[in-house]
Amino acid sequence: MSTTIKEINDNTFVSETGTGLTLTDFRADWCAPCKMMDPILHHLSDDSQLGNQIKFTSINIDDNQQTAAQLGIQGIPTLIIKNNGQIIDKIVGFHPKEEIENILKKHIEEA
Repeated sequence: MSTTIKEINDNTFVSETGTGLTLTDFRADWCAPCKMMDPILHHLSDDSQLGNQIKFTSINIDDNQQTAAQLGIQGIPTLIIKNNGQIIDKIVGFHPKEEIENILKKHIEEA
């Protein structure tokens, strides 16, 4: 799996997050906590254990309001974790790297 964060949109969300474990970062360019999450998510996506087992994606809610509305996302950043297209976790707001890493490792073990 790629160890980069792939930018997706309303049209590609379902197909890009439909198989395997995926993490989607719902964000906006003006959002300070989103900017604080960026280096954490990049670090985690570059981690060989996580990046090889989880597909990291990002969606800008200003440009892609349909998906955010369908999922009831009201605060950003929101991380949606899916397994084979089914939402299995939702993390809202800024969280430290260790916390996100532990959540992702738990989902890898359960998958």
